[in-house]
Amino acid sequence: MVLAIIAGAMLLLVIPSGIWPYGYYQFLRWVVMLAGLVCAYQAHKENKTMWVWIMGIIAVVFNPIAPIYLDKVLWSIIDIVVAVFMFSYASTNKNENK
Repeated sequence: MVLAIIAGAMLLLVIPSGIWPYGYYQFLRWVVMLAGLVCAYQAHKENKTMWVWIMGIIAVVFNPIAPIYLDKVLWSIIDIVVAVFMFSYASTNKNENK
């Protein structure tokens, strides 16, 4: 899924924190939340319960309407983990669609 790849790439770009304007982080929250919701919905249609939970939790953590505030180090770790999940989800769906 292309949206998961885009979200994963954007998350990896944000790792060297402090180089992006605040607006990028806000936009990132919207993109990752949207990707999480779309992937959760797609996983639900395909009866992939584990992915529904993972992507649903990602959508909640990156929710821009009621944001969770953490320090930069913790966000960097979360960004890497979520990027891995996004790429893994995209890879899993790519392999199953062939």
